[in-house]
Amino acid sequence: IAEGCIMARVCHMNSCPVGIATQREKLRKKFPGTPDHVANFMLFVAEEVRTILAALGYHSLDEIIGRTDLLRPRGNTTVRTNVPQPAIATQKAVRAATPKKLTKTDMIDLSEFYTTEPPDEEQRRSWVGVALNAPAHSNGPTLADSVTSDDTLVRVIEANSGVAEQNLSITNTDRALGARLSGIIAEKYGDYGFKGQINVNFTGSSGQSLGAFLIQGVNLRIRGDCNDYVGKGMCGGSIVAVPPEGSTFEPHENVIAGNTCLYGATGGSVYLNGRVGERFGVRNAGCQAVIEGSGDHLGEYMTNGVIVAIGQIGRNVGAGMSGGLLYIYDPDGDGLRLHDDNKQNKFSIKAPAAESQLRTLLEEHLKATNSSRARDILDDWEQALGKFWLVAPISEQESDKVRLPEEARVADPPTPLVASSALRNLLLKPQAQRAQQGGWGNSVQLPSRR
Repeated sequence: IAEGCIMARVCHMNSCPVGIATQREKLRKKFPGTPDHVANFMLFVAEEVRTILAALGYHSLDEIIGRTDLLRPRGNTTVRTNVPQPAIATQKAVRAATPKKLTKTDMIDLSEFYTTEPPDEEQRRSWVGVALNAPAHSNGPTLADSVTSDDTLVRVIEANSGVAEQNLSITNTDRALGARLSGIIAEKYGDYGFKGQINVNFTGSSGQSLGAFLIQGVNLRIRGDCNDYVGKGMCGGSIVAVPPEGSTFEPHENVIAGNTCLYGATGGSVYLNGRVGERFGVRNAGCQAVIEGSGDHLGEYMTNGVIVAIGQIGRNVGAGMSGGLLYIYDPDGDGLRLHDDNKQNKFSIKAPAAESQLRTLLEEHLKATNSSRARDILDDWEQALGKFWLVAPISEQESDKVRLPEEARVADPPTPLVASSALRNLLLKPQAQRAQQGGWGNSVQLPSRR
């Protein structure tokens, strides 16, 4: 709101009238926000905090941190307000007679959380503000240190040429692997200036944000599984995930990566030999990916890029898409159910450009992951192609992926002129009956027959 949002509620339609939730340059020029607006908003937040502190009878946040004796459960009859009324700084905590019950928290016992006596003041002050005033601390040695300190890798970065490869074990406490490495490269060469190649192979289960902010020339491969946010903000490079060696389960029936992958990605490629969680590709703005199934909200708010799903998917596909393409495999012919707002964005694959793009991505997926699902589709391509759906928002519907080339189009037959039912009934009546009802009236003249 502080930046200029007028709550038009069209964030998903690429038509934001004040240029916030849109990729259309004409609308983005209308964006009225400035940094001053945000700074002013934060000043008002600070003023509201001061008001609440004053109502409590305190001067600063440091005086109330850790004071659980000042908290009250909200009762069923409590009027909700930002400012406590009256001031309760010197009052003893009084439990609400009937605490308000909410479905989500009804089974949680918080009785021990609310205390009637303040904590020991000397002990409380011993830790308030300590972390804030202390020098920045380290998390100790991390896997990212091992990646960026490798001698071969350092030489490739310095020379801006050559190939370096590492093989490492990974656990779910190792987060955002690839981000620091990409930052080092971007600092020297920018987003697209690195000419070398760095391949890092992991074995195990990665923590969140594997490949976050990945850059051109960096390729990550994991044999195991991944957590949430794979490929967040990546602008280049590649991420490949395959099941553990010796696994016997069907990859397209089992999860290999978590939720909200490719959030805000602008480039690169991702090949995951397994299913993913919810909101895969949310706000994807240029990455190409192949997955073997997903949860709900696939391709939500996409603005660019391509996603191929060759396994079962959840509901609400392509919600709020304003760009990019989704290819959805439907081997059982169940159909693709979309929300009413975007059900007109579903197409069968007829254009040669779409067929070529889909086949190329599946071949790359097979090459990267040795996916049996991709191999079966490619081996029976003529039949399998007819089982794919293409989801394309309005901005893509004039592209060569959706529209057939002129020479391949078949002209629609002329639509016969059909008289309205009222006119047809009038023409079928006997002339005497028409005359009795006033003939044709004064405003209708039929041409005479010759």
